[in-house]
Amino acid sequence: MVTIIAETSGNNLHPFTAQLVGAAGGDATVLCPGGVGVEQAAALTGVAKVISVEGDCFSSFDGGAWAAVLGAVATGRIYAASTPHGREIAARIGSAKNIPVVQDVTGIDGDSITRPIYSGKAVANLTVSGDCVLTLRPNIFEAAQEGGSAQVSTVNQSADVATSVREAIAKASERLDVSEADIIISGGRGMGNKENFAYLEEIADKIGAAVGASRAVVDEWGLPHSQQVGQTGKTVNPSLYFAVGISGAIQHLAGMRSSKYIVAINKDADAPIFGVADYGIVATWEEALPALSQALSEL
Repeated sequence: MVTIIAETSGNNLHPFTAQLVGAAGGDATVLCPGGVGVEQAAALTGVAKVISVEGDCFSSFDGGAWAAVLGAVATGRIYAASTPHGREIAARIGSAKNIPVVQDVTGIDGDSITRPIYSGKAVANLTVSGDCVLTLRPNIFEAAQEGGSAQVSTVNQSADVATSVREAIAKASERLDVSEADIIISGGRGMGNKENFAYLEEIADKIGAAVGASRAVVDEWGLPHSQQVGQTGKTVNPSLYFAVGISGAIQHLAGMRSSKYIVAINKDADAPIFGVADYGIVATWEEALPALSQALSEL
């Protein structure tokens, strides 16, 4: 039996949830925190039951309270999305239930589990039997399609925790989050300064992409940490990843090397980023981006 903790986005089910259902392979139970996305979850093929888990703690994200409430309902093998929220909930539930936790799973074949290690340079093959908690990397597993009609029930739970989040204030952003985007264009030190990221944003607007950044420019130029791609930022798996002025430090490669296609633009022909790129352009951003922008405008 697989219990899935739904990933939500605002008042809707996040597309990652359909991927979790697809990975489960059928007969899954989906827990919807705060009742968000119940109807959407019930319509997914492979979902046998949907439980709307309701309680006061779901007004804003509180890892401790959410894990306590959801963990009380979740049984069997538990799947969650490998996102900041999902990883925290998974770790807390695993600890409370004293069962194994495997983060960032990229392959499931019965009891055989695979996950990347050493910044993505190697893959660990694990065997996990019985109850466990797994977080699955986004954009790896095929998503379940609509067409189901699962049974829906409601459970009201309260959490007995020492501390709780009373209010969470999110910074408003009109741009797509890098962890959700199918196309990402990221910049590094080679962009020269923070103001030049406007050129990346211009291209991103034309192709519906998210704008990412390397750790160096986040630390030194004050870009939001939410844009950081890498081992200490966000791990992304888009269909297309542009790396502009990024040399390719190990920690950055760990966060994006599993992208389906990688295009690197760097003036240094020996930059490590070219070692993982499917397409490489040896040029400065001043030479490459205007040409790319013009070509996109002509499409």
